[in-house]
Amino acid sequence: MGSSHSPFWTDRSLPRLDRQDPYLSLHFVIIFVRDQERSLRFYLDQLGFRLVVDHRFESGDRWIEVAPPDGSANLALVPAKPNSEEYKLIGRDNQVFFLTEDVTAKFNEWSKRGVRFHHPPQEPAWGGIFTRFEDVDGNSFGLAGFDEVRRGVEVQRRALAEKLESEHRVAQEMEIAKQVQARLKSCLPSVRWSSRVPVSQQGRLVVIITTSSSYGLVELPFH
Repeated sequence: MGSSHSPFWTDRSLPRLDRQDPYLSLHFVIIFVRDQERSLRFYLDQLGFRLVVDHRFESGDRWIEVAPPDGSANLALVPAKPNSEEYKLIGRDNQVFFLTEDVTAKFNEWSKRGVRFHHPPQEPAWGGIFTRFEDVDGNSFGLAGFDEVRRGVEVQRRALAEKLESEHRVAQEMEIAKQVQARLKSCLPSVRWSSRVPVSQQGRLVVIITTSSSYGLVELPFH
């Protein structure tokens, strides 16, 4: 696998906070194909890509963009007219590379779906694991993986899991707080209540009770 200093993995999914330089990212790469619908089925059904754009113009021309499950760049599947210069580009190496955390797993999965590979995953001199595959028109793409990709994806997954868990916990605590507040209101209708009932780190509800001349804090355990 690649060294720990490989430059091939960078998280590009989040915008920069610096607004001095305008936002800029790769939108799509044009892939010339012979039959749009056949190519679309290949990318969706065999590669597991998602459909991003499928628009038909008044002229009858169709614009299709697909994308892998992750990342921000799209592939535009553009039909080339026979005898055109674009038609000559079909079936060539597009110099487009896809990154994955597990090249071998993708190789096995896509091979079972009928995707043609040039060779099994190999470890090239520049590090990582690499192979090449083709679409239905013979357009070839690189598929590479590095240790940095796997570690970066794991970090992102842990961060997302922690964020979702935190949001779930806050929502659960607020729901419990609302239920307790409603019960206390029914018992003490003459008391003015705060609009929010916080929850302490010790797992106890902190209820703020105020009257015209004083206020008090009441901590209630919850389960």
